[in-house]
Amino acid sequence: MRRRNFLRGAVIGTSAAAFGGSLWRGAAYAAPAQPGTGPYGALGAADANGIQLPNGFTSRVIARSGQTVPGTSHSWHNAPDGGAVYADGSGWIYVSNSEIPLIGGASAVKFDSSGTVTGAYSILSGTNTNCAGGATPWNTWLSCEEVSRGYVYETDPWGAKAAVRRDAMGRFKHEAAACDPVRKTIYLTEDESDGCFYRFTPATWGDLSSGTLEVMVGGTETSGPVTWAVVPDIDGSPTTRSQVAGAKKFNGGEGCHYSSGICYFTSKGDNRVWAYDAAAATIDLVYDDSLVSGTAPLTGVDNVTVTSGSARDIFVAEDGGNMEICVITQDGVIAPFLRINGQSGSEITGPAFTPDGSRLYFSSQRGTSGSTLGGGITYEVTGPFRS
Repeated sequence: MRRRNFLRGAVIGTSAAAFGGSLWRGAAYAAPAQPGTGPYGALGAADANGIQLPNGFTSRVIARSGQTVPGTSHSWHNAPDGGAVYADGSGWIYVSNSEIPLIGGASAVKFDSSGTVTGAYSILSGTNTNCAGGATPWNTWLSCEEVSRGYVYETDPWGAKAAVRRDAMGRFKHEAAACDPVRKTIYLTEDESDGCFYRFTPATWGDLSSGTLEVMVGGTETSGPVTWAVVPDIDGSPTTRSQVAGAKKFNGGEGCHYSSGICYFTSKGDNRVWAYDAAAATIDLVYDDSLVSGTAPLTGVDNVTVTSGSARDIFVAEDGGNMEICVITQDGVIAPFLRINGQSGSEITGPAFTPDGSRLYFSSQRGTSGSTLGGGITYEVTGPFRS
């Protein structure tokens, strides 16, 4: 019997005390998000790209792995994964990792104010299985290696400066990173079945060459207070996740995004979306597929992003599942926002919004072919996103 089915009957309808309050919303809430009518309405029929979208939204293909990005001379990388968008004058830049062993790296696509592609280029090469990462407030991209004793590389989205390996951020199976500019620290996820949740505090904010790596400590509860403890040996031997007694474990850490005092992150092994309230030093569950009444709309949780406006909608991409990006509102409603058809052998990666919130970029890592070599497709969706 699947864990989801076993727990659903035992849990739905119990008190808030069983799972904690909704610390991620800042108000009492009886349980993690439940299916409902989303803020964008029902999905329409698939468009020419095979994507089902709500009314008012359109999609286009930006790039395909192994092919020249239209309007440029740059060949788009294989297995596109984590991504971010950076303002560039009146235009913007979308950065994307390559989750390929030994020759991974990252590339960028540059757009003008109308959304026309004006350039594409590599910003990192020769690294190993670059999965997710995160943007910094000083406009660099942290590209993370998802391998044992992997590194974090700080890269330049404009491609003008050489990438720098940031050893002080620790060696472990890095997944994603999210910067907290208020507390001047960076949260990090670890893609292991007994992985941890970390924070790296630079000695000088904006300079990642030195600092302190800590791991979250806090028992086995899914909500409540947590603390932090220094990782004694950051080079990963022994593994960073095994060095601190009481380090809190997360089953396959994936995406990570900071917004308005909350760091949202996901764990794929148990299909959960978490929230760390940085001011209160507490965690809570935003979503758990085993606690859903009825059919769970989101499985295979992966990369996550949050809209920049007051709505603070949480967008979570699926690794498998129904190939959907689901939206979770701050009122605790979860619903599909889009679905990609005909690509069941792939996963959705790298969701990121433009600074004005009008366009969403993401990739299907293996596309219609299901292959990491030449299968990836990077998309843009435009429409009336909530601000």
